[in-house]
Amino acid sequence: MIRTNEDRLVELAIAGSISAPAFRRGPFIPDNDGLSVVRPGMFGYVYNVRVGDPAFGWQGDHVEPGASIDHDDGGIHHALHYLTCMGNRAVVTSGEAAGAEGVVIGEHARILVDFDPEVHEQLCVEDTIQIRAFGRGLALLDHPGVELKKMSPRLLHAMGLETTAEGKLRVPVAMELPVRVMASGAELNAEYVDQDITSGDRSLMQELGIDALRLGDVVAIHHADHHFGRSYRKGHVAIALCIHGDSVMTGHGPGILTLMAATDAEIEWVVDPQANIARYLKIRETL
Repeated sequence: MIRTNEDRLVELAIAGSISAPAFRRGPFIPDNDGLSVVRPGMFGYVYNVRVGDPAFGWQGDHVEPGASIDHDDGGIHHALHYLTCMGNRAVVTSGEAAGAEGVVIGEHARILVDFDPEVHEQLCVEDTIQIRAFGRGLALLDHPGVELKKMSPRLLHAMGLETTAEGKLRVPVAMELPVRVMASGAELNAEYVDQDITSGDRSLMQELGIDALRLGDVVAIHHADHHFGRSYRKGHVAIALCIHGDSVMTGHGPGILTLMAATDAEIEWVVDPQANIARYLKIRETL
């Protein structure tokens, strides 16, 4: 039994709306081969990519699965980012889909929410989504050295965590990522948005098995310290979540959102190919 302080957490409502896709004039992106391309992916509502699907292979850039939620007010925008946790409940409060429930599956430039396919045709850009933000301040009472970030109690308890005989927290992960492949996003604090895998070297991605990464996979990054920023530090480990798809841009690739920060003395991880939030949160029956 993993003991937490969740009975002391504050649960509150915060809302945004489904954002419209937007491009700058001249929307060309230079890819790793020097070609300029136009690709969809960020903002709006993505109908045919869901958590559990591959992170690679789409004709898109930074593809965000599901609904992309934001607010025009800068303060509310940041409150959405800093208060929303993975696994939080979300409810449509306007439009034809009012009353439909979804679940928070990622944080990128926007908050990402998954809805069942039967809700697709009812949702519209600018529909309002209210999130029950719950998880900020969540802590493990028997593992005080493990810092939790963006983690709802719902997701935490679904992950199959255990305490080893040595007193470590054992965490299932779909794969381990070497810290050397982590790139854009290191400059951000670990409470805000994600860090990208640099995926331009396709042969390296294949060699390391990273090209099999799926949206929603839980991963371990060894020798990465995510307590404050995201940096190399020997003996530290970050447990993270793949939240968006690959990119054609140099230095960018699938996005990895921090869930836990600790050291080797506090966490051990075991590889489980089914360690994906689509399974943990019962979003999809099979992966």
